[in-house]
Amino acid sequence: MTIKRIHTGSPFEAKIGYCRAVVAGGFVHVAGTVGQGDTVQEQCRAALDVIGKALAEAGSSFDKAVRVNYYLPDAAEFEPCWPILTEVFGANPPAATMVECNLIDPKYRIEIELTCLA
Repeated sequence: MTIKRIHTGSPFEAKIGYCRAVVAGGFVHVAGTVGQGDTVQEQCRAALDVIGKALAEAGSSFDKAVRVNYYLPDAAEFEPCWPILTEVFGANPPAATMVECNLIDPKYRIEIELTCLA
C-alpha cells in the first residue's frame, strides 16, 4: 500500500511529530486542525481552509468527506458554526460527532478532524 504524507509546515507538525494529512488505503485522514481568529466562527473557517488545502493536495475535497469529528471546549459554541459547516459540506454531509473537551491551548475554540475518500 502506498502512503502519502502531507505537511503544511506548521511548527506543531515538527514539535509533536505528525503531518496534516495521510493518504492511505483509499482514504485521506486529516489530523485535528485548529484555526486562527478571535471567535469560534473565525477559527472554524480558518481550520476548514487549512483542511481544504490539504485535501486538494491529496486529490480530494469536502464533497468526498465520510467522517468528521468536532472538538470544542464549550459545546454551546458549536451551534454558531453550523451555517459554516452546512455551507462547506452542502449536499454531501459526512457522518459527524461533536465532543466537548479541552484543547491543546485555551485560545482555541474548535478543532476539526476529517476523513475523506481519496
